[in-house]
Amino acid sequence: MPDLSAISAVLGAGLPATFTFLYQRVENLLDRRGEPETDLAAPDVLRGELRLPLTADHETLATRQENLETLRDVLDGYRHAPERINIDDIRLLRMLGRVRGTLEEIYEQRLTFVGEEGRDPSGPFVRQKMGTLRGRATGVDSDIVAGPVETSQDAVTVEEGGEMTGIRARYIGPPPATR
Repeated sequence: MPDLSAISAVLGAGLPATFTFLYQRVENLLDRRGEPETDLAAPDVLRGELRLPLTADHETLATRQENLETLRDVLDGYRHAPERINIDDIRLLRMLGRVRGTLEEIYEQRLTFVGEEGRDPSGPFVRQKMGTLRGRATGVDSDIVAGPVETSQDAVTVEEGGEMTGIRARYIGPPPATR
């Protein structure tokens, strides 16, 4: 799980906005039980493009809910005392790193912030791990893939007739021009 303390120097003034973005995602997941966030405007602190609406993987959310509740409880003190949010607070940065890692698992999207040049930009990803594949497994199946997307698939055994596809799309590239 990534740790924000490694990039604290590049976040600088963006840390309060980063904190707010991450904290609000945790609150929305817990309060709205993982309902898609349709009214989210991606903040200027993000680098890359999120797939909107943000949609939680409900199975992952269920397994990570207790962890999210604990992280929200810890971060709640900072929310009520925003003057405490600073890049010198290693505990806060470590907590935000854990929040980001947990949110990335739940949303199946990378959350990369401005200044993190060595990290892939924000955007969707698919990770599939399976023991034995007997039928078909597709990471992304869409008419249009118009932004960054990553798939990672791993199968121990693919039985005869099994099929593993990373991305199936009619169009991959920049958004097509509208007529």
